[in-house]
Amino acid sequence: MSQLGGQPSTFPEIVELNVGGQVYVTRLETLTAVPNSLLWVRFTQSSPSELPKDRHGRFFFDRDGHLFRYILDYLRDAELFLPEFFKERKRLQREADFFQLPELAKRLVETGYPDDGGDPEEAELGSPVTSSTSSERALRSPGSGSGYITIGYRGSYTIGRDIQADAKFRRVARITVCSKISLAKEVFGETLNESRDPDRPPDKYTARYYLKYNFLEQAFDRLAETGFHMVACNSTGTCSYGSNDPGEDKLWTSYTEYVFCR
Repeated sequence: MSQLGGQPSTFPEIVELNVGGQVYVTRLETLTAVPNSLLWVRFTQSSPSELPKDRHGRFFFDRDGHLFRYILDYLRDAELFLPEFFKERKRLQREADFFQLPELAKRLVETGYPDDGGDPEEAELGSPVTSSTSSERALRSPGSGSGYITIGYRGSYTIGRDIQADAKFRRVARITVCSKISLAKEVFGETLNESRDPDRPPDKYTARYYLKYNFLEQAFDRLAETGFHMVACNSTGTCSYGSNDPGEDKLWTSYTEYVFCR
């Protein structure tokens, strides 16, 4: 876009952002809701050609893409609701400082919301930006949403002819995650590998994400910390021989799915 009369050219009403690899789509009036904030300056005092963009033409910010959802919540609503057992208050405060939102940073300090998740209630942070109904806030706050997450895990091990010998375990280093995009990102954050299904909108579902580690207990800990509990599981298994000789070692393979709900 060109500049007219020395004034910055206009931005579109609907703006696409890439924040640390996470894609957001929002209104220009949302980004400019707080005067003198960094986003207000960037989208009122600059032209689109002056801001960095990714290869898809989205405006790019090299910040924490997962925490940016709470920045948008603050810009949209009169309050911000943090999820149960929220552990990243200090990091969110750092993001508030970067985006030059002093009122949000101040309220994050004043809440005293414990980083170890000691308070089971949601932390409500007021802001002077806009007003909205409680039902609208509930829909907009990803951390307070209910839903299901299915964890899939495939493992295999061999049992030798000597039944006294220890079984030799070999675990497949991939734990799959099936859920709504926003829930998966809230729970697993930077430990979520999105390479097989990138750039998915937060309100869509995927069965192609997997985790960057291979211990189920780590996944279960994250789910428990964010208020999920297991409601079902199922497993299948097969047995085969390493060769056509029945006397050879047996190879057992199993696949298990664990269903969690909040």
